[in-house]
Amino acid sequence: MTSTATDGTALSDTELEDLRETVRSVCADAGGTAAVRGLSEEAPGIDAGLWDALGRQVGLAALGLPEAAGGMGGLAEIAVVCEELGRTLAPVPLLSSTVLAGQVLAACGTADKALAKLAEGTVHALAVAAPDGAWRADAVPVGVSWRGSVPLLDGTAPFVLDGADAEALVVAAAGTDGVDLFLADPREPGVTVRRVPTLDLSRGQAVVTFSGARVRALTAGGEGADVVSRALDVALVALAAEQLGGAQAALDMTVAHVRDRTQFGRAIGGFQAVKHACADMLLQVEAARSAVVRAVRADGSSQSLAEAAAVAQAWCGEAFVSVAAECVQLHGGMGFTWEHDAHLYFRRAQSDAVLLGGAAHHRERLAGLLGW
Repeated sequence: MTSTATDGTALSDTELEDLRETVRSVCADAGGTAAVRGLSEEAPGIDAGLWDALGRQVGLAALGLPEAAGGMGGLAEIAVVCEELGRTLAPVPLLSSTVLAGQVLAACGTADKALAKLAEGTVHALAVAAPDGAWRADAVPVGVSWRGSVPLLDGTAPFVLDGADAEALVVAAAGTDGVDLFLADPREPGVTVRRVPTLDLSRGQAVVTFSGARVRALTAGGEGADVVSRALDVALVALAAEQLGGAQAALDMTVAHVRDRTQFGRAIGGFQAVKHACADMLLQVEAARSAVVRAVRADGSSQSLAEAAAVAQAWCGEAFVSVAAECVQLHGGMGFTWEHDAHLYFRRAQSDAVLLGGAAHHRERLAGLLGW
């Protein structure tokens, strides 16, 4: 499989594997899941040092963005990187800033300065979720009004990923012309950002309230809905790749454990029930891998990508939850302790399963895309 980069050149499988190894090496140097354990309830979401290494030094903050903004790579590169980040649950804002906000800003065509700052590693957050956590163009919780030529936002945006750590907010708001996009400064009057508790400390979220906040328009005439939908298809594939990486790590951890743990004088991996459970986990992981690969290959056709992204997210979210839960079970008593990493993967799996809409939402969307 090759990937078309932003300059039109094709990246080979070897180059993609080199990128994978680079990200894996940086995450290993950071201690793997130790980066997650370094977070706290008061400051969840981002390891600034790890993001500096990955985002600025390696250049991942510009992943999948236009060449003019310093971008590199495309969907295949995004998927490879996200899979590796998912292996160690790396607490970095690649999904929230580079993929979600970055893809939206890149499609707007009026956000060159903001996009350049994002590509350098400045964290941006996307506020588009409906009250149920999914994206629905007919249920945008923020509205826009105009004071002359100045747009003003009112409303409350829930589920803003890494919103409390963002230096800029990209906001979808409904107006008389439909849904448009706006760039907001969270430090400006009329904007209140409240960090909220999360099950997964590596997925910081915030609730953002706008009260007559002055913002900058990025789109006009109701073009914002299509921009968000296209960007979210890329984000759904990226999230699915993260879930694949997390599920693979949970499987590897489990296999290593059942090989080493002995009961009645033999490794527990030799018992039939344990073998069957591990085989089921492997099937879930490989099916998730197939869904991600299929979605990456659908890049280039917006219709095909939308369908493949919905399939990937509908499958990978539930697969990660199932594998992570089985990982806890097969580790026995130690799997239930805070000291073991199994609970970190279980928390991420549960959080990711509803992050951009649950599996039922994506199946419903897929049915609509296929005309069922």
